[in-house]
Amino acid sequence: MTEGGGNRPTKVAAVDDVAEPPSDNAAGPAERAPKAQPERDTWLPRWLVAHPLYAGWAWTVVWAGLIVLDEVVDLAGWTWYLLVLVAALPTLISTLVVLHATPRSHLRAVDATVLGHFFVRFLALVAAFMVWAASVVMSASISTTVQTVIGDSEKEVTALGFNLMLAAVPLVLSVLWMAFIIRCAWFLRRLRGWRQVPQKTRVPKKFLRGRPRLKRVVVGLAHPGLLLVAGLGTSLLALFVDAVELTLNVLE
Repeated sequence: MTEGGGNRPTKVAAVDDVAEPPSDNAAGPAERAPKAQPERDTWLPRWLVAHPLYAGWAWTVVWAGLIVLDEVVDLAGWTWYLLVLVAALPTLISTLVVLHATPRSHLRAVDATVLGHFFVRFLALVAAFMVWAASVVMSASISTTVQTVIGDSEKEVTALGFNLMLAAVPLVLSVLWMAFIIRCAWFLRRLRGWRQVPQKTRVPKKFLRGRPRLKRVVVGLAHPGLLLVAGLGTSLLALFVDAVELTLNVLE
């Protein structure tokens, strides 16, 4: 894909880069030596700094289990929204921070071929058409069902129609949320790859300059695979166990 492509050369930064103080040619050898700076972000646990991705996986698994438990104990219907959000919270926050700090020019246009550019847009158009066709069929089916169940009462038909629209809101929000997650994961793959702690990334070198421990954790959690599972996977899980029932119950 070529979104955000530019012709400027990409600046590649290592995850563990630490800012160095500028040298002063006029100063003596003792003055030119870099001064030792106190280590920052010592509050971060050593195991988290060493294995940020593993910590993200463990967090996701715990909250995915709570989503299933929510269905078993039959809590309030809205709690799955909160559980899905919390399950994706660490990797989502890290992703937003990394994407916000990265200019679009860092995604070079030469990464994708012209054929890939048009093929991806062809798939997007096909998907859009399929969604539109499905919405037309569902609209006709719902209209026929409403007329059969309610009859000719205009007031009751209108009331049921509004109820169906309200019931569809969770599904629509879920679909938009999942599309957002997929889009962010796509750009993360181009920015930092699939490794837990990549040696080279396209994240700007000034990002968290002088804070290597925090940078390692943030870039480690902003992993495309983790984001897909924590955001997309838990959303699908919650939809299958709860949201579909919420919509179908309106017709009863």
